Amino acid sequence: MYPVLFHLGPLVVPSYGVMAAVGLLLALALLLRTARFTHLNPNLLWNLCIFALFAALIGSRLLLLFLNWSVVRTHPAWLLGLAMVHHPLLAGVGAACALAVAAPYALAQHLPLRATADALAAPVALALACEQFGALLAGSGYGAETNAPWAIVYTHPLAMRWSGAPLFDPVHPVQAYAALAFLATAFALYFLTPRRRQSGDAAGVAMIALGAVVYFTEFFRDPEGRGSLFGGAIDGPQIAAAALVLLGAFLLSERSEKRAPEPASTLSTHALEPPQERIGDSA
Repeated sequence: MYPVLFHLGPLVVPSYGVMAAVGLLLALALLLRTARFTHLNPNLLWNLCIFALFAALIGSRLLLLFLNWSVVRTHPAWLLGLAMVHHPLLAGVGAACALAVAAPYALAQHLPLRATADALAAPVALALACEQFGALLAGSGYGAETNAPWAIVYTHPLAMRWSGAPLFDPVHPVQAYAALAFLATAFALYFLTPRRRQSGDAAGVAMIALGAVVYFTEFFRDPEGRGSLFGGAIDGPQIAAAALVLLGAFLLSERSEKRAPEPASTLSTHALEPPQERIGDSA
């Protein structure tokens, strides 16, 4: 495939990084719409996403430095390739760091956690779809070998160097499977969010759907480096996916007796109300 999107002189522009950036921008744009559905201040949600993103990047890269400190000490130039390294463990640590920053920020800004999660559901799914398309181009999270007619073959040396993808072997385009599933989930959540019965419904559905996508697509990925457990019956991402599905099911099971009121908007709505005419003012 194409791990390098294009060159700017000696500068290499990786496909994965570009698609991840595009996914972030599209997700933030979509967030402006879903924030209106949940009656939350889009500026606060925008700030929450930016802080969470930086926390995820810093946390995952610090872990990478810690695990490879001996290499960094002997070959400092390896630091230039930090952004090219992708691994399920880094993704998990990044997500944990993002949540550790996002939740306190939401509480500090008096953002209802369930409604905030609803607003973020569709944008997160869209960002994941773009990220997986970038992974398809780069070879990250490559698939298992297959003889299927839609198999893909990586031939670029950087696909092996950056992601460990096998060269000249037909493999499942599993990233495409995941990208299409995430994209369909994003569309479904976009239409579900304004129609949810109570706060937390969209987030619960998102957790179940995203967890299911991760769990089932793992069967088509190469197991190398994915933390195989129980004799290969399940791997690390599948355990995380199962936990996500259970959390989503728990969130949906907590039903209130009547529809929960929507959180009040941080923007005043009095200006939208028609003026009330008092008795005796007319005539």
